[in-house]
Amino acid sequence: MSTKTAIEWTERTWNPTIGCSKISAGCAHCYAELMARRLQAMGMKGYENGFKLTLLPERLEEPLRRRQPTTYFVNSMSDLFHENIPDSYLRKVLAVIRQSPQHTFQILTKRAERMTEYFQGESPPPNAWLGVTVENRADGIPRIDHLRAVAACIRFVSAEPLLEDLGVVDLTGIQWVIVGGESGPKARPMKREWALNIKYQCDADKVPFFFKQWGGWGADGIKRAKKQNGRLLNGRTWDAVPVMPPHKLFVSHEGAKAQREDVAYGR
Repeated sequence: MSTKTAIEWTERTWNPTIGCSKISAGCAHCYAELMARRLQAMGMKGYENGFKLTLLPERLEEPLRRRQPTTYFVNSMSDLFHENIPDSYLRKVLAVIRQSPQHTFQILTKRAERMTEYFQGESPPPNAWLGVTVENRADGIPRIDHLRAVAACIRFVSAEPLLEDLGVVDLTGIQWVIVGGESGPKARPMKREWALNIKYQCDADKVPFFFKQWGGWGADGIKRAKKQNGRLLNGRTWDAVPVMPPHKLFVSHEGAKAQREDVAYGR
């Protein structure tokens, strides 16, 4: 089922699939894998297979039943563009998104090539934000070019876990950047200058910047609990988010009222 989440940049999670497989450096200490095993041990419905990729069609209609406009992070426990998720199932997930115009759906993937290939023949739903993980230069930076090739309403980059200095990043066509350090017992440290390098580039290009967390290592380079490290960068929080393009009309399930959202560089 969809659930409220502590993830700072969204409201609820919706997992029509569960499970994944490792493909890059950012996957090494996957939080979702640890959580799936914990939920499996607790006997939680849907996690009978642990972190093995599992389609859950019984969850497909959850957003359709929720009338209140909500921001959903799609597949927080999986990757919607995993190579073993059939196109036929992808079409069902995207159909639900199209049928739920009152909601915003954030889809984040490390499999940017497949995402780009899939959308060659069709446009993404206008209420779907498409993003890629950029944890380092070798694995992450090429994903941005694939993302740019998709005609998404909002394209975003999640530099979490940020594992190194990304250097100069081409943010052309990108509407949002999230930065965060790795959490968990085996967390790798993130340096302050790496995060600031991205922030300064976002400022220069007028791209909304969201600093999610320090994770397991603080700004001072000391390892401690994630909550103790907090999410201050240069003494404050950074919570900028994009909004939908101007004059985009969304109609509720009742069809009784249209809502207009205008572009803003929001915080």
